[in-house]
Amino acid sequence: MTENEQLWARAAAEAASTRPCDRPSFPDPVDAATVARAEAALGFPLPPLLADPYLRTGDGGFRSEYGLLPLLDSLPAGEPAAVSPYLANRESGHEDPDRPWPEGVLPISHWGCAMYACVDCRSPRATVLPCEPNPGDPDHAWLVDALGPTTWLHPWLVDAPRPTAWLHARLDGTGWYGTLGDDLEPTPWTEFRIRTAAA
Repeated sequence: MTENEQLWARAAAEAASTRPCDRPSFPDPVDAATVARAEAALGFPLPPLLADPYLRTGDGGFRSEYGLLPLLDSLPAGEPAAVSPYLANRESGHEDPDRPWPEGVLPISHWGCAMYACVDCRSPRATVLPCEPNPGDPDHAWLVDALGPTTWLHPWLVDAPRPTAWLHARLDGTGWYGTLGDDLEPTPWTEFRIRTAAA
C-alpha cells in the first residue's frame, strides 16, 4: 500500500468510526465511468491525487465533520455532490461578474455559509484553496490589500500544496481553518484574477 493509500485508508477508518447516525454506512468507491461522467460535466480532468480517493476509498465522507463531498451523486442525507456547486457557482459568476468563480476550481468540502475547501484542478499539484466568500468579515480585511479592492470581497487562499497535505492537516488537527486572526495567516491565491477573467 502506498503512502497516499494509507492516508486515505486512515481517513476512511476515522469516518467509519465517527460517522453520524444519519449515515449508516460508508459510501462505496466510484468506478472509472463515474469519474469520466464527472469530468465530462466539469469540462476538465480530475487530478490523480483527487480522483484516487474516490476510486479507491469511497464516494465522499472520509470524515464525520466537513468531509469530502461525494463526486457526482448526492448522498441520501442531502449533501450536494462536488460537481453541482462548481457548475452552479460558475453559472452564477456568468450572471453576476462581481461574483466570479475561478475556472477549474472544484469544491471538495463544504463548511457551511457558502464556505468551501476546493482543489485547483488546473495546477500540477492540485493545490487546495479554501474560499470564505462572506463579505464584511473583519478577519479578512488584510486580503483587500493583498489582492486589491473588489466589489465583492472574495478571498481565495492557499491552504495546502496538494490534497494529501490538506487531509494530513485535517486529520492531525494542524490546519489553520478557524484560526484566522490568530498567529497563522494564510497566503492569498494570486491567480484569482487570471482564472476568473473569462467569467
